Amino acid sequence: MLCQKCLARVKSGEISESDLKIARLLLSLEDKYPSLQNVYFHKSVDADNTLAVIVGRGDIPRLLGHGGKIIKTLGTKVRKAIRVLEYGVDDRKFLEDLFAPLSIVTINTIWLPDGTTETRVILRKRRGRPSPFNVKALKAIAQKVRNMTLRVEFAD
Repeated sequence: MLCQKCLARVKSGEISESDLKIARLLLSLEDKYPSLQNVYFHKSVDADNTLAVIVGRGDIPRLLGHGGKIIKTLGTKVRKAIRVLEYGVDDRKFLEDLFAPLSIVTINTIWLPDGTTETRVILRKRRGRPSPFNVKALKAIAQKVRNMTLRVEFAD
């Protein structure tokens, strides 16, 4: 059951059904993982079988703690890959969280003739291993969360 104010936020689209589902899942895990009581959940963004969970500043370690069991549980419940991002950080930190565990070699801004910009991210490739995430989904998440158009490249 939601109060009138929360119901109005759901109807207006400020809060999505996905946000409610993730919030309920995190709430159900609080008994088993007490560190979740201190996590501030902002919202979730879904793109191409990947779910970005946006939490408050400094809350990523609390969510990734316990050997990653919290994230694994969330992933199996929603049947999607999970990316945890911090709310209110600068672009570099946002991109580092988005593309973890790969390291960023450089970030450039490209100004296009039509007046728009693209952010070019060059990632260091792991030797002999494929990319641990869906790049297309992460580009869509960056677009939805930060209105950032990404051009992703890999350096050897």
